[in-house]
Amino acid sequence: MGKIDEEREAPYRFSVRTDLALEAREILDDESEEQIKEYDGIEIFEENFYNRQIKVTWVEVFNENGAKALGKPLGNYITIESKAMKENDVDAHEEIVKVMAKKLQKLRKLKKNAVVLIVGLGNWNVTPDALGPKVVSKVLVTRHLSEHLPEELKGLMRSVSAISPGVMGLTGIETSEIIRGVVEKINPDLVIAIDALAARRTSRINATIQIADTGVSPGAGMGNKRVALNEKTLGVPIIAIGVPTVVDAATLVNDTMDRMLESMSKQAPQGSEFFEMLMSLADEEKYHLITEILNPYTGNMFVTPKEVDAVVERLSAIIANAINVALHPGIKKDDFSKYLNA
Repeated sequence: MGKIDEEREAPYRFSVRTDLALEAREILDDESEEQIKEYDGIEIFEENFYNRQIKVTWVEVFNENGAKALGKPLGNYITIESKAMKENDVDAHEEIVKVMAKKLQKLRKLKKNAVVLIVGLGNWNVTPDALGPKVVSKVLVTRHLSEHLPEELKGLMRSVSAISPGVMGLTGIETSEIIRGVVEKINPDLVIAIDALAARRTSRINATIQIADTGVSPGAGMGNKRVALNEKTLGVPIIAIGVPTVVDAATLVNDTMDRMLESMSKQAPQGSEFFEMLMSLADEEKYHLITEILNPYTGNMFVTPKEVDAVVERLSAIIANAINVALHPGIKKDDFSKYLNA
């Protein structure tokens, strides 16, 4: 699994594990007003679609102060949220595809003859980590068709290649080495990498898609950080697309503990020693305490919903269709199936 969070040029400020820039910003909002004022360089824009069932948040980090505050590299982070992603709601999925395709086109404007490489990161043998490979199996690849297309389709399709490099545990090869080799061979104008992420809020599991132009670190979401894939390491622009499919067990317990402390503090007499002790626990202290308690029993555990198989299948179709619409605007969505696996 990976983290949209490349080379960590700034130290990671938040002890609670999350790969979402939106959640990192929410954690920053929880700090005091004085602390927040120390940082600029972060802008947020929100939109709602489909009767407010789809929420889009665009977070831009545009200077080093913002990068340091958020713990994320400079760039754009677009978050699409909808509970309908987890449900078998065809109409809502169609709307999510349209919204996502437009955001992809806005994030990176491509020429009609642009060459694009799609990379599906993750382990296809582990369902919560199989999002990338599943998307690759559904995207419309056209590089091999470019010389054989009829005249009426020329100019309507971009040259698209796709690869699922697997994980180091399966191949023994660094993912970045495989991708760099392919990039050097086909010389794409853009790389789109899809990976599974980790979130800090269970409500966002399988209900959120993050798009970023900052790259991705394969394996970082599971604590197995590999060499980053970004414009610096690949030599071409990269868009990373991720869905949080798991939550760190310690994060889940931490949030539960927060709710318990909040409830208990309301019942404790104001000014009592017990109340003061509860309120004096910092987030970092609580998180490290929980981690120390859990590790002997659970190790580095991540939790995913029981319906993850069906949800990942639906999410992979949403993302693949959005990529197809964004890259091949001259072809109707209903016609994509004619060229898949051609």
